[in-house]
Amino acid sequence: MSLKEKLLPERLPSHIAIIMDGNGRWAKEQGKNRLYGHFNGVESVRNIVEGCAELKIGYLTLYAFSTENWDRPKDEVTGLMELLVQTIRDEVPTLNKNNIRLHVIGNIGMLPENALNELNEACEDTKGNTGLNLIMALSYSSRWEICNAVKEIGKEIKSGNLSLEEISDDLFKQYLCTANFPDPELMIRTSGEYRISNFLLYQLAYSELYFTDTLWPNFRKENLYEALLDYQNRERRFGKISEQL
Repeated sequence: MSLKEKLLPERLPSHIAIIMDGNGRWAKEQGKNRLYGHFNGVESVRNIVEGCAELKIGYLTLYAFSTENWDRPKDEVTGLMELLVQTIRDEVPTLNKNNIRLHVIGNIGMLPENALNELNEACEDTKGNTGLNLIMALSYSSRWEICNAVKEIGKEIKSGNLSLEEISDDLFKQYLCTANFPDPELMIRTSGEYRISNFLLYQLAYSELYFTDTLWPNFRKENLYEALLDYQNRERRFGKISEQL
């Protein structure tokens, strides 16, 4: 029996979040520059998006570029932005063919104008699709997101549209980038790093965390199935004891 056949459809997460790490190290192992790793990481994105669509996963969030990544060498950042623009342009027909809708979260105002235009056009072109929701976290920082939510709530209170008593977990979520999406049940990080790097700090409160030594350009559907099998063997208690479930 294959790994995929071992998966229980009724126990699959509705939302998977992935920190795609290890492109640079993979490239170094090949004796190439870091952009070569990012270029090859795109094939992993295609493969995992396809895998999630096949499993009928509802939401997949990929941490593609953090606000901290702007501090990387200029050549790498420029190359990443060019790769982003070209990839989006190339992938929209495939997204539509596979009924996948693209969303973008993050401080996207920091992106170059051509990248922002391509993203907006791709989101518009795929908005009628009803299958997998592919969420790209670009120029994203969870601390930025939370601070921004607090500022927006503060404005509402100052204007008299909201009172302190109305603030709740449900209300706070409405001011996050992910307001229209459920929280991830599973977060995967590749490359052997054991941290979440300012990614969905609020949303990952009760997510199952899965870490693998596999570098992102080597991560494929079989690796995804391994993570999902591990997830299905866990007991999600949300603060309760086993007997209460």
